Amino acid sequence: MTETQLIAACKKGNRKAQRVLYERYAAKMFGVCRRYVHNEVDVEDTLLNAFYKVFANIHKFENKGSFEGWIRRIVVNEALMFLRKKKRVSTLYVELSDREVEVPTAAKAQDDLQEADILKLLDELPDGYRTVFNLYAIEGYKHREIADMLKISINTSKSQLIKARKMLKDLLQANSEYRVA
Repeated sequence: MTETQLIAACKKGNRKAQRVLYERYAAKMFGVCRRYVHNEVDVEDTLLNAFYKVFANIHKFENKGSFEGWIRRIVVNEALMFLRKKKRVSTLYVELSDREVEVPTAAKAQDDLQEADILKLLDELPDGYRTVFNLYAIEGYKHREIADMLKISINTSKSQLIKARKMLKDLLQANSEYRVA
């Protein structure tokens, strides 16, 4: 079944198609969700809530752009909502003045740094740093979009990214398993 056929069947409420769609995207979206939420039980709950929203709103997908990208956006938004409900994100930002902040390039880790190692390092970041880092560096959002999503200033988004990158670099340098080149 092609993706277009699968989407059409899901729009008609076909449970078998919904199961196929879930099985096709759940593992990848679990990884997306995991970058934001620490606890695996919370990740699973967040992922299920996200897929509930996917199926409830699939009629809004107009076959414009990537379907996977559309699902990813729902998953990211659901993870952010989870963090907000836990009152983690909103209290972690320190507002900056309106001056511009230069964003340095990220430190480069060894080529053999594995996904599990990266997740372990990301888990060591405070929620605010990790959230902005994920949205900017991994999801590709711009600082203005991040600021709107998290209800923070653009400069706070930039500051959180700078601090996240610095902390990741420091963690890499401090840990003998991961050396910055």
